[in-house]
Amino acid sequence: MIEITIHTTELQEILVALLGEIGYEGFHQEENALKAYIGESAFDKAALQQVLEPFHLSYEEQQLPERNYNEEWEKNFQPVIVDDFCAIRAHFHAPIPGVEHELVITPKMSFGTGHHATTHMMIQAMQKLQWNGKRVLDFGTGTGVLAILAEKLGAADILGIDNDDWSIANAQENMENNECKRITISKIDTLKAVNGKFDIILANINKHVILAELDEIGQHLGKGGVILLSGLLENDYQDIENESVKNEVSISLKMTKGAWICLQLGKARSQS
Repeated sequence: MIEITIHTTELQEILVALLGEIGYEGFHQEENALKAYIGESAFDKAALQQVLEPFHLSYEEQQLPERNYNEEWEKNFQPVIVDDFCAIRAHFHAPIPGVEHELVITPKMSFGTGHHATTHMMIQAMQKLQWNGKRVLDFGTGTGVLAILAEKLGAADILGIDNDDWSIANAQENMENNECKRITISKIDTLKAVNGKFDIILANINKHVILAELDEIGQHLGKGGVILLSGLLENDYQDIENESVKNEVSISLKMTKGAWICLQLGKARSQS
């Protein structure tokens, strides 16, 4: 495991998004530095320099044994609390009182502390939807946190998909820890390999994956269905809006937290 330290304050959220697109698997945000983690075989110095060069940033590189990486990851993991609706904590945190739903998630590489803003907004948006009896797709499930919350909210059938073996194993472990019964986790690279339509589609990934798959997302959305998208920066909005128009889905809600956005979409009226 390679740990990259970049000394910056204001650019951390933007860098999390850009580095996530080139394979970085975990992030820890400090007051004046961002630490990013990537497997040794996936580390590409040229790609990293290409991301940092426009911002005139340098980096420090350190190789970590896997065991030490996981210890560092757990030490820096902080709970996510969304109002009095939902809390996400690790098993080593004390229970969080006063919330409607509490999820216990093992903080392995598929859960990035730098992405709390997007997770927070996705959960806020999920709070406003009707879930009872719904069929749900969690595209890029990671730890399975959104799929697990969907089951607790009453969804009847949830499919969580990811293309990463670590994420699949982590999501399955978290399902067991949260006593989930209605979630299926599958290793799938693209929605073309998924059958059927869904009432709610969740995708907290990144701009490039969303743009590449938005056509398939729309085709897998059932009549009257809802799409929630995040993992997106404010600057990504116009590209997502343009692609949504082409694929006959429309944006009905936009949420903002820091540099990040979350969007709710549905079929355009002529297609409903």
